[in-house]
Amino acid sequence: MLLAILLLAAAAPSWSQQAEPPAAGTAWESIPAPQQLLLGRYQAQWNSLPPPRQQALMRGASRWLSMTPAQRSSARERFQTWQRLPPEQRALIRQRWQRFQSLPPQQRAQLRERWIRATPLQRQQMLRLQRERQLQRGR
Repeated sequence: MLLAILLLAAAAPSWSQQAEPPAAGTAWESIPAPQQLLLGRYQAQWNSLPPPRQQALMRGASRWLSMTPAQRSSARERFQTWQRLPPEQRALIRQRWQRFQSLPPQQRAQLRERWIRATPLQRQQMLRLQRERQLQRGR
């Protein structure tokens, strides 16, 4: 469970960089009890965490608590898959995510829609083409 929260929190800093004003720190005591249970390992260092990190962890805990058991299971599986990836592949995925985040909202929406509508075979083809483009750029 904690692993999924950490995965969500790891991705959250890129979300928090989207024109949000700097967040103020949050006192441990003001965090709802269910979130405190999930974030308990951070209690001793909570006050020394940067406010954006606190916010990311709280969002991740909140998101986790709102998930169904099936969604939690799926999140655990995705996180385990992520952990098994070689560091180079994780770095590439992070780069692609950052590039996607830098696109205008309209273009991001179009790409999401295209991916959602694609069949599994079409998705494989899209990924293969992306890999080929990446290889060509590296030459």
